[in-house]
Amino acid sequence: MSVPTDLVDRVRSRLASSGLEITSAEVARAVREEAGGVVGDADVLEALRLMRQEFVGAGPLDPLLRAPGTTDVLVTGPDQVWLDGDGGLRRTDVTFPDEDAVRRLAQRLALICGRRLDDAQPFVDAWLPAGALGRVRLHAVLPPIAPDGTCLSLRVLRRAGHDLDSLRELGTFDKRTHDILEAIVDARLAFVVTGGTGAGKTSLLSALLGRVDHSERIITVEDAGELQPDHPQFVRLIARPPNVEGAGEVTLADLVRQGLRMRPDRIVVGEVRGAEVCDLLTALNTGHDGGAGTVHANSPAELPARMEALAALGGLTREALHSQLAAAFQVVLHMRRHPDGTRHLDEIGVLTRTHSGVHVAPATNEALGALLKPRGVEPPC
Repeated sequence: MSVPTDLVDRVRSRLASSGLEITSAEVARAVREEAGGVVGDADVLEALRLMRQEFVGAGPLDPLLRAPGTTDVLVTGPDQVWLDGDGGLRRTDVTFPDEDAVRRLAQRLALICGRRLDDAQPFVDAWLPAGALGRVRLHAVLPPIAPDGTCLSLRVLRRAGHDLDSLRELGTFDKRTHDILEAIVDARLAFVVTGGTGAGKTSLLSALLGRVDHSERIITVEDAGELQPDHPQFVRLIARPPNVEGAGEVTLADLVRQGLRMRPDRIVVGEVRGAEVCDLLTALNTGHDGGAGTVHANSPAELPARMEALAALGGLTREALHSQLAAAFQVVLHMRRHPDGTRHLDEIGVLTRTHSGVHVAPATNEALGALLKPRGVEPPC
């Protein structure tokens, strides 16, 4: 069915210039008033459908975001809409009329987040307000930065319902590994979760924090507010980007320092990605046992090199980083995502200090026993 182009343009202009909150009711009213009996009922209904897609929610992406198991919705062109989640990455049959429609959706979603997306600021990374879709992280890039057209990435974060038991039932790890993880938390060993994007680092970290004794106070510092452990003494601090004038920024490093003043028993950085690693290591070397964080790394063995690169941003030398790292963390947990979408705890490592620096070795029974027994926790058989 073909809707008159001038009708769609008139409705779009009316809604864009109204200054009102664009709801389904406002869209319907604008379509009825602009149609004015000139076009048929079927055309009015089709125009209403098109305008709702453009101005309400995430448009044609809404059904994908609402589907159970969806983790990411990715748009790389008007006819290139991809879905990631249970079953892995796959192309959908959802399409946009043209490149302008993708760009308009990206700009509208950025505006909802209170962010700017235009030729002067051609990329955005922000969180959509929490609503029926749960929490959705928006990333968009406009041409000419993305020369083939607007790229839109939406990551869905639903409230984690997984504790260690349910993760084991999902096949993330086996019974013995489950017991090792509980022992690591009970012994208040500091640990870091590594892995790639979408590997399940946050889900595992949330489950581990849910295991922490309820008498302990957990302070988490995050860039995006993804951690939601089932714990009564959980306090979350979230970083803030600068506004359009470039003012008002609150960094992770700022929040780590604030978290230390809030009487934490454990301090956690949701994702270490920059100079805040220096503040985290300092915090974990001042008597705060059981701290944790996540870091993007390809394997546990590559963690020291990754931390070196991040610490350099904060002016920390290699020697100083290795010295603090060896004292701050004891265990590395590496998550891996497989092509079919499943996620597994692939490897557990322990940090060891050598004459050349810190290395990560496989967590043998002897190595785990050396860490757990001095803290009064028996290693699992």
